[in-house]
Amino acid sequence: MGVGPLSGAAVFLDRDGVLNDAVVRAGKPYPPASPDELRVIADAPAALARLKSRGLALIVVTNQPDVARGTQSAAAVEAIHEKLRAALPIDGFVTCFHDDRDDCACRKPKPGLIVEGAARFGVDASRSFMVGDRWRDIDAGRSAGCRTIWIDRGYRERGPSEPPDARVTSITEAADWILQQIEDPNQTS
Repeated sequence: MGVGPLSGAAVFLDRDGVLNDAVVRAGKPYPPASPDELRVIADAPAALARLKSRGLALIVVTNQPDVARGTQSAAAVEAIHEKLRAALPIDGFVTCFHDDRDDCACRKPKPGLIVEGAARFGVDASRSFMVGDRWRDIDAGRSAGCRTIWIDRGYRERGPSEPPDARVTSITEAADWILQQIEDPNQTS
């Protein structure tokens, strides 16, 4: 994945609220129930294309606990992924179908999805970035050694355990920040 000095680096991306609109109820985000409900965020294709053009692998790491809860099927999740793959330059998906009670190693905020994605795609997490819209994403990225970018959507839930490396309001701003870091690795904001 990737070319030149960025070979071996990736952008790990949460799915709902980062690449596609989350369904927000009472201030909390939820995934679309089916591919028909999927709405790709308008600026995601261009933002991801810019990152991809720099040789970064684009790996989606997503918790999908509704499968364990019995309110969504794994087939529906995979169909949503196929629709996203058709719309965006994504290299792959790494999915946790567990709920918190399963105490698995892959469910964010644990770093297992990122560790698995790094191994599967041959990238170094310490040279990579994690973009998410929830505290779980940022905590997982930090635990995996990634630089973290929080797309703050204003959900009614706790924030990350530690401040992210960048706090933005869109995937375009996240891509801008990542590209600035690539151009000037000593830049801090």
